[in-house]
Amino acid sequence: MKILVTGSSGHLGEALVRTMQGTTHQLVGLDRTASPFTGSVGTITDRDFVRRCVQGVDAVIHAATLHKPHVATHTRQDFVDTNITGTLNLLEEAVSAGVSSFIFTSTTSAFGGALTPPPDAPAAWVTEDVRPVPKNIYGVTKTAAEDLCELFHRRHQLACLVLRTSRFFPEVDDDPTVRRVYDDGNVKANEYLYRRVDLQDVVDAHVLAIEKAPSIGFGRYIISASTPFQPDDLADLRLNTPQVVERRVPEYAEEYARRGWKMFPRIERVYVNERARRELGWQPRYDFRRIINCLRTGDAPRSPLAHAVGSKGYHDREFADGPYPVS
Repeated sequence: MKILVTGSSGHLGEALVRTMQGTTHQLVGLDRTASPFTGSVGTITDRDFVRRCVQGVDAVIHAATLHKPHVATHTRQDFVDTNITGTLNLLEEAVSAGVSSFIFTSTTSAFGGALTPPPDAPAAWVTEDVRPVPKNIYGVTKTAAEDLCELFHRRHQLACLVLRTSRFFPEVDDDPTVRRVYDDGNVKANEYLYRRVDLQDVVDAHVLAIEKAPSIGFGRYIISASTPFQPDDLADLRLNTPQVVERRVPEYAEEYARRGWKMFPRIERVYVNERARRELGWQPRYDFRRIINCLRTGDAPRSPLAHAVGSKGYHDREFADGPYPVS
């Protein structure tokens, strides 16, 4: 199978090419930045360039995007051009080229305002049935691109699957208060309870999506680490998260105490990956319990793939107040 991977010089794109280039698949890496994982250098906003790249391709994994960290450094028009027009170019050329599977990498950030319940409400149990309420241009353009994928499935029978991935970047948190109070490893371990996923698991989900797309047709899937929480934990999570975690993963307390780490006092939402596990056959390997076991045994709490890809960053310069400016 010939597979086009957009954003192949980026974090996920490189991981996808690294993983699949040693298989029977033929990989075409597309990115505006040259790298060992990119054979076609150009932009998805260039329709002629996209047309050339899609020729002879069986499947497209569309991971190229402007991200949330670009909101303060790029214009709204930049986001529309890349995330909407670029996706439209790929979809139209995919239909013309007879592509059989189109996988769109979206984000759980698309849920936006739906992730924060009222102060006196339980934590949100976030499934694919939750209606997105985008709160910035990033979320608006990603949900619009998702809708384009659904439109092309309905109108052109293009098999399109949307993967809403949670956090998998290795960069430090953008919130200075969080950075001041918590060790970076502590933050990421906490997030595996409700809003983080390992890069290897994200790649596995994309590979499965290519295989499953023709039989599914269209679907949206949350790609996040499996949570130990259940719906009856939601009220307590909003009041006393450490107590709930100790009830569900009791071994965490000793390891956190040994490291001087702290659990977040409250969690306001939980991403639920049940549909992806059921319909894609996805079996994520990294969850909070595994992270605790790795910490106890001295093993790396992230996959070898995540270690190999490392930190990419989002900008060509450093910022004094964090990994990227927050608008």
